Amino acid sequence: MTDDEKLTYDERRARTRELAAEFNEKGEPLGWFDALYKEAAGDSGKVPWADMEPNRFFREWAESTGLKGGGRSALVVGCGLGDDAKYLDDLGFKVTAFDLSPTAIDWAKKVYGNADIRFETADLFDPPREWTWQEEKPTAAARGFDFVLEIYTIQPLPLEMRAKVIDSIAAFVASGGRLVVVTRGREDGEEVGVVPWPLSREDLSRFGENGLIELSFQDVWDEEDEQRRFIIEYQRN
Repeated sequence: MTDDEKLTYDERRARTRELAAEFNEKGEPLGWFDALYKEAAGDSGKVPWADMEPNRFFREWAESTGLKGGGRSALVVGCGLGDDAKYLDDLGFKVTAFDLSPTAIDWAKKVYGNADIRFETADLFDPPREWTWQEEKPTAAARGFDFVLEIYTIQPLPLEMRAKVIDSIAAFVASGGRLVVVTRGREDGEEVGVVPWPLSREDLSRFGENGLIELSFQDVWDEEDEQRRFIIEYQRN
């Protein structure tokens, strides 16, 4: 990353933090997401996380594990402009992808409208009932997804919501299903710094409290961003 590119990246991050602070002051901690997409006005370069290609850490993980969809159901949490959803579609999954921002979903439909992906505007904390695994009806049809992907959705949300966010994401995983999380990482007890706030192993242990078993954990260094990244795979028995 050149100095000019880094400056642009830093400026985009700064604007993201400004918007987040503005909406927090108004008591709307999640409102800044749609505001950012609206402000971008179709320019993906103004959205810090919009690479217009699959997340490179997830793609490397998928390639190293030989991930294939085989027609299984998949859900992308906080899908943004849909790049990761399109990647899962290419791998053969039957993909549903959602975001809180209607502007992001409309944008994703324009970009990937020819793909067989179900893009939906939805609230992480109040999703369609058929999207979630129901412990009292573990054999019911259409309860949760075979594969759930969460990339960078947890880290920008208010810290006081973190446990609830993890609980909500875990609920999407069907019996026998798997979840992959890609996030910025930090040590237990390390300062969280500024938004986006990285996750620790202690934070991630909340998935275990929701009945998910950790299958693999990778701790990698992002040379471009000079940050740690965790890539974790879970499964519900």
